[in-house]
Amino acid sequence: MDFTRQPLSYKEAFAKATDLCGRSEKCSYDLEQKCREWQLSGEETAKLIAYLTQEKFIDHQRYAISFVNDKFRFNKWGKIKLSYVLRQKQIEEKYLKEALDQLPEDAYRKVLLDLLSAKAKTLKSPDTFTRHGKLLNFAQSRGFETDLALTIIERIK
Repeated sequence: MDFTRQPLSYKEAFAKATDLCGRSEKCSYDLEQKCREWQLSGEETAKLIAYLTQEKFIDHQRYAISFVNDKFRFNKWGKIKLSYVLRQKQIEEKYLKEALDQLPEDAYRKVLLDLLSAKAKTLKSPDTFTRHGKLLNFAQSRGFETDLALTIIERIK
C-alpha cells in the first residue's frame, strides 16, 4: 500500500491554509512547513503566504503573544524556552520581546515556585547538593532563568 500523498493544487492548499489560520494562530514558518507537505512550489508558497499575511490571517505579533500565553499557561514554559522556539519559527525580535514582556512577573515566579515545590517532593536524595542540582536542571529544562531558579530553590529549601 502506498501512503505517499498527492500534491495539492494551489486552490486546495489555499482553502486548507485559510481554514487552518481561521482555527488557530499560525506563523509563516508553520505555513511554509505545511506547503512543503502539500508539495506546493516555492513560488506558490510565497504567493500564498503573502496573501495570508496581507489579509491578516498570519500576523506574527498576534502569533507571538498567543504562543507565549498558551505555552506559559498550559505547558509552564519559561522565557528562555519560549524565546528559543519563537526564534526557531523566525518570529521577529520586536514581537518576541513584546510577547515575553506581557507575562506578569508575579505569575511567572509563582509558576516556577509551584513547579519546583512539586518536583522537590518527588526527589528521594537526602543530599542537599544533589537535590539542588536536580531542581536547577529541572527549572532550566523548562526554560527558566538560572538566577531566578536559584533564588526560588533557596526559598523552598
